[in-house]
Amino acid sequence: MLRTRLYVAAVVAGALLAQMAMAAGPVYTLASVVNSATGVSGEFAPNSMVSIYGTNLAFGTGAAGAGQYLPRILAEVQVLINGGPADLFYVSPQQINFLVPSILLPGPVKLVVVRQGVTGPTLTVTLNETAPGFFAMESGTVIATHADGQLITADSQAVADEVIVLYAAGLGHTNPDSEPGRAPTRAASIVLIGRLAILLGGKAVDPSRILYAGVTPGFAGLYQINLRVPGGLDADPEIRVFIGLQGSPSFLKLPVRVQ
Repeated sequence: MLRTRLYVAAVVAGALLAQMAMAAGPVYTLASVVNSATGVSGEFAPNSMVSIYGTNLAFGTGAAGAGQYLPRILAEVQVLINGGPADLFYVSPQQINFLVPSILLPGPVKLVVVRQGVTGPTLTVTLNETAPGFFAMESGTVIATHADGQLITADSQAVADEVIVLYAAGLGHTNPDSEPGRAPTRAASIVLIGRLAILLGGKAVDPSRILYAGVTPGFAGLYQINLRVPGGLDADPEIRVFIGLQGSPSFLKLPVRVQ
């Protein structure tokens, strides 16, 4: 009889704990909502990737599969921006990656995570016209490739006058603009190309060497900059991208071989 009572008590306690976990809403803050490329909070733009870090964000894990369209519900989780669902790349109990809708305009927007009908805190975040940044590796080098698609690394450096591809985020609207939630099927240049600048070792690159800046076909929210590498660079210069006064963080390097 005692064993039966202990078993029943354990079952009841387990059920209560499960109910408490279900009732606890997603937990996150303004500081834990960051630009997926740069890891910086408060720097977001339309058609840019954003990550939310927290707890109780989901009870499972889900990732967007291959295809042209991103899901708006993963693992029974939604991210709402101004009441409308955002498109999702990845969901887990501690992290959500989503795409800011390309149709939104700069200004304050309301953001909330909804997990199985339970909502987290509603945050007010500000969208900028652009939020430029490079994707980077843990080594502190930008993610870039040679023209043949080979990754640029310390063992496979860029050289003067070759055309390389830099992968970026937050470069803003394009012409034509991206369809919400759909991976672009063709190239489209950013509308602010005239205000875009690349700095290598603190010096602005001649704009004629920027051959393309726009979306990467086949990848939602991802931009690329095709650059003809200038000569006269020091080894592994710092690289930054600016659109007007808004620039990417410092200290990222581009592996370049001095000739």
